[in-house]
Amino acid sequence: MSAADRPVATPKRPVYLNLFAIRQPIPAIVSILHRISGALLFLVGIPLILTGVQSSLASAERFAAFEAAWSSPIAKLVLLALVWSYLHHLLAGLRHLILDVHIGLDLKAARMSAALTLMLALVVTLAIGMRLW
Repeated sequence: MSAADRPVATPKRPVYLNLFAIRQPIPAIVSILHRISGALLFLVGIPLILTGVQSSLASAERFAAFEAAWSSPIAKLVLLALVWSYLHHLLAGLRHLILDVHIGLDLKAARMSAALTLMLALVVTLAIGMRLW
């Protein structure tokens, strides 16, 4: 029997791919969060900053209204999320730059730098959050 005539044994594959059931390594989580934080900064952070700058340049009353809007607890949570996204994006970007120059590519160093990125972003965000409230 030739190779073309033999039946091909295919492994049993899942019908669908459940992304929440897959356990990602910590460097992959940091990389995914880097993309999410960049999108959050681009889609939410930049428009808010531009609105604040425009309000501050238009008149003192409009800036006071903009500032008063940010004094509510929900607005402070949004601001805290933006602070986290900025810090995480900055630290993960620096981590990626260091990896691009081939420093810390082995598994242990990559996992440690990913964990350090996550922890540093969270700790600094919590410190800023305590200062904010």
